[in-house]
Amino acid sequence: MEQQNKLLMKEMPEGDRPYEKLERLGARVLSDAELLSVIIRSGTRQISALQLGQRIMAAAGDRGLMMLQDHSLEELMAIPGIGRVKALQIKASMELGNRTIDKARNTPRRQIRTPEDARSMLEEQLRSSPREELHMIMLDIRNRVIRTVRLSEGGLSSAVIQPRDLFREAVKANAASIILVHNHPSGDPSPSQDDINSSLKLIEMGGLMGISVIDHLVISLSGYISMKQEGMI
Repeated sequence: MEQQNKLLMKEMPEGDRPYEKLERLGARVLSDAELLSVIIRSGTRQISALQLGQRIMAAAGDRGLMMLQDHSLEELMAIPGIGRVKALQIKASMELGNRTIDKARNTPRRQIRTPEDARSMLEEQLRSSPREELHMIMLDIRNRVIRTVRLSEGGLSSAVIQPRDLFREAVKANAASIILVHNHPSGDPSPSQDDINSSLKLIEMGGLMGISVIDHLVISLSGYISMKQEGMI
């Protein structure tokens, strides 16, 4: 059965196969049926996992995933091609989604109002680091923290971090704005001219993409500098 299902999937262009598409483009671009096909892993002797995912979504009707969430195991197993294991896989994935939403609702997001707020998030981690690291704080439209990510070791040098990689992370997080933070292990938080020029370039690129680069902080053992506050950017 698995071999026949694999043959059906292999008939698809490689760029359209859910696993390859997920790996190459990320989960956000996949349709509900494609995500389901990844979860259930295999189809039946007659149809591929993707076709089975499409069948499941058709059975869910206009409410789509909301209806699927309300389905009992027995109702899921009534869909042709869905046995006990696949029904359990679907129910487990739905529960993970519910828990993620519940946690997000019950966890207040930190809001960044001042450079000091941004500094306090990363100072402990960066001020004693022996290497220069570049981090990015991603914010929603209300300046609430979505998440932070370490982009590189080595500062803002284009050889270390490409602007497209930086903004790709921001787009993935649906960020409205970002704050860049890096450290100077030398102990002097004064930005170099390269730091300032790179920041100005990123501000310009962010403007074209609809993502504001609202500040760039430099942290060291002797303190920190906000380029925005100092009028450097």
